Amino acid sequence: METEGVKKIYLVGIGGIAMGTLATMLKESGFEVAGSDQNLYPPMSTHLQSLSIPLFEGFSAENPGRFSPDLFVMGNVIRRENPEAQFVMAQGKPCLSMPQAISRFFLDGRKSIVAAGTHGKSTTSSLLARVLEQGGKDPRAFIGAFVKDWGASYRLGAGEYMVVEGDEYDTAFFDKGPKFLHYQPHIGIVGSIEFDHADIFRDLEAVLKAFRNFVRIIPQDGFLILNADDPNCVPLASECKGTVITFGESHRADWRISKVQFHPGEVSFQLRNPVTLKEEIFRSRLPGRHNAWNLAAVIAAATLAGMSLKSIQEAVLTFGGVKRRQDVLGEFRGVLIMDDFAHHPTAVRETLLALKLFHPTRRLIAAFEPRSNSSRRNVFQQLYAGSFSAADLICIKQPPAMDSIPGEERLDAARLVEDIKKRGKDARFFPRTDELLDFLADFSRSGDLIVCMSNGSFDDLPRKLAAQLQEPVGVIPANHPL
Repeated sequence: METEGVKKIYLVGIGGIAMGTLATMLKESGFEVAGSDQNLYPPMSTHLQSLSIPLFEGFSAENPGRFSPDLFVMGNVIRRENPEAQFVMAQGKPCLSMPQAISRFFLDGRKSIVAAGTHGKSTTSSLLARVLEQGGKDPRAFIGAFVKDWGASYRLGAGEYMVVEGDEYDTAFFDKGPKFLHYQPHIGIVGSIEFDHADIFRDLEAVLKAFRNFVRIIPQDGFLILNADDPNCVPLASECKGTVITFGESHRADWRISKVQFHPGEVSFQLRNPVTLKEEIFRSRLPGRHNAWNLAAVIAAATLAGMSLKSIQEAVLTFGGVKRRQDVLGEFRGVLIMDDFAHHPTAVRETLLALKLFHPTRRLIAAFEPRSNSSRRNVFQQLYAGSFSAADLICIKQPPAMDSIPGEERLDAARLVEDIKKRGKDARFFPRTDELLDFLADFSRSGDLIVCMSNGSFDDLPRKLAAQLQEPVGVIPANHPL
């Protein structure tokens, strides 16, 4: 559809990070913007209000009439039965999905660099955008997480590149294809592929098909940057019309990683430059082996954009990280508290291994809430049992909203705790977040590292714990039930 002449845009489902980010970008680009959502809450609600974007709490067919939009953008959480979706369809109003809107309004002739994969998309895309920014490339960017260096999840640069976090999840109720198929990749990055999103993909083959379709739209003059160590990634090379560049420890990798060393607060490794065939040493303050691989992908992409290895290294060391990705909230009464998005078994395992290597002297306590559509299902029941080996104590909270999952498909969190114990680990089960909060406040001691892992809010557990630990010892908290 044509978007020429569009001035007023209404976003249905504006409160999520992706839709809220799009709303902010549109507003900053000169459009009048409004939107609606269920249960709008900070920080996105207050951020949108600070931009004078009208917000409608709840969905109603009457809401759009109060704004008279030229165009609607439909979030992927919106179902066909939504009253505002019904209004759009009944009236034949112009409507785009969120990925379509990104493509129409912000790619406009730029070379798109799309970071995709089951894991590491947010870190890879945000680090790459930051590296290009520091290298004077002035990129645009659309990231599915809050980049600390920007205080935002986007960047409206004027350069020739746009970095996009490419999600394989479905686009909208009227488009069940993956979001990343809309982003016109000139450079595609695929860092890993595993089964995930059990609510929309029936099996691994369905996931692989989505990635094959992504690789096939890279043009002949484009590039595919591929993890040579991932057996699910390697076959994608034959599907790409463009130039394939690989990274990893494999002997067949173009950017070959070797001699990975872990130090408190830093990772270093050697990387063979495929042009000079020289071994270059790189350093990173991002914890974990997996982030060395993410950095190798960033190096490969940034060199294609014309940056030198020296300038890439300098930029990497200035990177402040991504919110909710091994995000340190602070140290409270000697206890380091971290907020993390990990929910897939592999992400949980790698996050905990990384933290143990970065903080070898601390007792590592993992508090985990299975909250995603996949993690609440028993598809990962066995895999989760082996994902917590690096932690000294594992606290598993009962997943929320289990009524929406068929009984025979539900994760058994209490059984998961028993399975972890059978592996010789100290594990505890908690039916409610408030019980977990009280336990952590009482059990923790100076020198601990507590990482709270959930792809949702976890009922604000990390910040509530920080606040409770700041209470003077021996003083009864104001909200304590006497």
